Amino acid sequence: MRLQRRRFSEATDVRHFPHGKVDVVELDDVVVGLMRYEPGWRWSVDVKPIAGTDWCQYHHLGMVLEGHLRVQMPDGTELELLSGDVFEIPPGHDAWVVGDAPWISVDFEAMRSYGRSDEERAERSLATILFTDIVGSTSQAAGLGDDVWRELLAQHNERAQGAVDRYRGRTIKWTGDGMLALFDGAERAVRAAMLLNARVDELGLQVRQGLHTGEVQVSPGDVRGIAVHAAERIMQLAGPGEIVVSGTIRDLLDGSSFLFEDRGTHELKGLQGKRQVFAVSAPD
Repeated sequence: MRLQRRRFSEATDVRHFPHGKVDVVELDDVVVGLMRYEPGWRWSVDVKPIAGTDWCQYHHLGMVLEGHLRVQMPDGTELELLSGDVFEIPPGHDAWVVGDAPWISVDFEAMRSYGRSDEERAERSLATILFTDIVGSTSQAAGLGDDVWRELLAQHNERAQGAVDRYRGRTIKWTGDGMLALFDGAERAVRAAMLLNARVDELGLQVRQGLHTGEVQVSPGDVRGIAVHAAERIMQLAGPGEIVVSGTIRDLLDGSSFLFEDRGTHELKGLQGKRQVFAVSAPD
């Protein structure tokens, strides 16, 4: 973290699509975009062919500078965004400009790859992968009933998303009773996992979590690579409330304040060779 500034007039990346564009600047790990959508712009018409998904799968967090936008969720819920509004839009939505004036906003959350084509996003990059899973979700859902369980799961998802956002991660997808998220640093990923544990414990839930760092290839709504499979297999080795990490993460965090408990070497299904894993915790 350092004292710095950037100007959108000197954007490092300008992404154009029909009826709109995004000017992007970077403040080290923080990526900020100035979004300008012209009258007639609609995500499902102008950006959907680029994204390749039925709904926008990005999480947006920002402020409206000018104009009028309407956002719609798959269940039909709609929200109007007007000048001066501070907004949060969860993944899975459509949106369109209302009226004859452009909609201009600043977005602090989704700008690392929003509006890029598959070819532009196809580059492999190094990332820390986090997999989570609610322990005993099936039995809890049966015991609580569908309505109560849906409400509890919604609270879990909200708190999980908050933990990811707090440490500048990106939720790639929800897996029914867990999630897959990416981080550009191993320490932030582990701290997000610890925060998630604390937050869901307040709900009476326990999660198992697994982390690994390796090369990945991000596509709309998903991420691919051997490292992703390794992280999922490592999560399956965790017990209730545990965070289990690969030896790679242990090496990356060598000298940190985290505590590591050796959990031995394991053959991970579908992957060659044995991998050493560790349970990680924070000092008391």
